[in-house]
Amino acid sequence: MPSTLTAPEATPVAERPAHRDPNVLRWLAAYTSSMIGDSVYYIALSWAAVQAGSPSQAGVVMAVSAVPRALLMLGGGVIADRLGPRKVVIGSDAVRCAAVLAVAGLLFLTTPGLWPLAALALVFGTVDAVFMPAVGALPARVTTRDQLARVQGMRGLGIRFASVIGAPLGGLGVAVGGAAAAFGLAGLLIAVSVPLLISVRVRELPADDKAAAQAGTAWRDLVAGLGYIRRHQVLAPLMLAIALGDLGFVGPLNVGLTLLADERGWGASGMGWVLAGFGVGAGAASLLLTVRGRLPHAGQVAGYTILAGSFAIGALAFVPGVVAAVGVALLIGLLAGLSGAMCGALLQTQADAAYLGRVTAVSGLVSLGFAPLSMPLSATAIGAWGTGPVFVVSAAVCGLGGVIALCVPGLRRAELPK
Repeated sequence: MPSTLTAPEATPVAERPAHRDPNVLRWLAAYTSSMIGDSVYYIALSWAAVQAGSPSQAGVVMAVSAVPRALLMLGGGVIADRLGPRKVVIGSDAVRCAAVLAVAGLLFLTTPGLWPLAALALVFGTVDAVFMPAVGALPARVTTRDQLARVQGMRGLGIRFASVIGAPLGGLGVAVGGAAAAFGLAGLLIAVSVPLLISVRVRELPADDKAAAQAGTAWRDLVAGLGYIRRHQVLAPLMLAIALGDLGFVGPLNVGLTLLADERGWGASGMGWVLAGFGVGAGAASLLLTVRGRLPHAGQVAGYTILAGSFAIGALAFVPGVVAAVGVALLIGLLAGLSGAMCGALLQTQADAAYLGRVTAVSGLVSLGFAPLSMPLSATAIGAWGTGPVFVVSAAVCGLGGVIALCVPGLRRAELPK
């Protein structure tokens, strides 16, 4: 039975490329505005926490949101599938906007200390647990399956744009009016997404698909979703490939790069250039997918780019200078951007829309819950054995994800829809 469109009205969507579809562009504008608001929020939160407490206390405040996000992410996927991703994203942005503006007002009026900042971080982490699965499930409701790969590229461009614009905006807000002004700016940017999302038309699931995906209670829905992933010939190995790729990637490209720059004497500016090279490469990968719409042999492309990216990660620890490091980082960004886009597009197109919230939740838990654990492990290992061996081991872990993608027939043969 064909899916229908609802909100703001049930009118058919014209068959056109996603980058020319006003409905998709409204969704992209809402998503990008929300992501810019997030970037400004993190700048404001870190600045306010440092001003209100010690560095260690500020670190605790910044880490508070990670706990509910990791603990509640799977449940958030169930909620996104049960209520519909559009409703969940609108509600999440509304709650985040209200919380940020409330703290902005409190900071304008008084100096309350760390407790409202910690409470805000806790709210953000809790809301993120339902927001992130819903964001992952929403594209399948606003466009056709053959355009989901292009939408993945457009989403990547939105993320890159938000990271480039958000940090300077947050810094400007802090410079002009302190943390209160920056929080206010973040709240307004998040608020912009709400009316845009209300105007986005979504495809409702056929009744039979919705009934099949919802087994009764929330717990049974969760178990059904996990069983669906486990039995799927593409999604199950893809989750493992993503997990290994992220575990080998996150540590070296975060804390490892900082320690490498300090060891080589590149300084903060040198590290900034290396990160810029990575960002340019990742942005180019997103642009390629946006323009092309799809790449053939998606499973193989994902496997080979993960594998090639792992060699580049290992090589980063042995480059002779900052210029070469920027070149290697650009290559890492391009390969990681391609592999990430392919993995994301395969998740979007291989999973039934009724399960996408739960599928995205599992993927998000892997990337945001487990992979960050590699950062303290990488720092400790570098302190004991140095940057070279740790980067090589991390590259091997990352490369194992590519090996799995290439060795499992279902994933290796996976294609994006034409």
